[in-house]
Amino acid sequence: MVPLAAIAIIGAFLYIAPPGILSKADAIGYAVCHRLDERSFHVDGRQLPLCARCSGMYLGAVLGFIFLNLRYRHNAGTPPKVVIAILLLFGVAFAVDGINSYLFLMKSVYGSRLDFIPNLYIPNNTLRLFTGSGTGLGMAVAVFVSLNQTLWKDWDSKQVLGKPLDLISLVVLMLFTDLLVLPEWNWVLYPVAFLSAGGVLLLLTQVYGILWAMIMRQENRYGNLYEAWLPILAGLTIALLQITIIDLFRFWLTRTWGGFPLG
Repeated sequence: MVPLAAIAIIGAFLYIAPPGILSKADAIGYAVCHRLDERSFHVDGRQLPLCARCSGMYLGAVLGFIFLNLRYRHNAGTPPKVVIAILLLFGVAFAVDGINSYLFLMKSVYGSRLDFIPNLYIPNNTLRLFTGSGTGLGMAVAVFVSLNQTLWKDWDSKQVLGKPLDLISLVVLMLFTDLLVLPEWNWVLYPVAFLSAGGVLLLLTQVYGILWAMIMRQENRYGNLYEAWLPILAGLTIALLQITIIDLFRFWLTRTWGGFPLG
């Protein structure tokens, strides 16, 4: 039944999403992001599918998954404590910048009534991108370890990011990617649009694939991606179902595929 459900859900999503491949990416971002225009990067005059913070987060997740798969394959040992601490610091920076940015937004909407709320600094898309991408790396590590421990029958207990140089290399790659995004060159932002939207699907598919394997008691049965097609397809189906339901509800609520209306 899973392949039939996948065909039905994919068809439903393609039907409700606006026409055009970039608009399909917008519809994916629409399910997880406020998509405020002024808090987004733009390519050829149109905003990316996700805001600057979410673009960084899911771009970081994609980069993290690629790096970890190239370096560690089926390794699934918990990273060293110092690596976990650094990734948690990235999460703290994400939370602080997010709260500060949200309070600044509320003050701009409601005016002087909220002037008593202090702001640590003036938020900007550069900080949103960097703090988002750092959190994305942490998400990639957490899901990568969980996926390997759940799906693969031959997973290795070797620590992920056990070598300091690996974490440094991953962070440097992420910083380099962020610096390419900031000038808003079209030749960079077009791939970023699809990679970040694809990152939403990638992350949700893996999380729901893990849950599917656990619920169906299919843990540690697979040797490769080809053998694990069922939990992966089930995860993708559930991910697209979630996105479609949220899209329908948000469009019913706001009557726009654009950013969440304020005021």
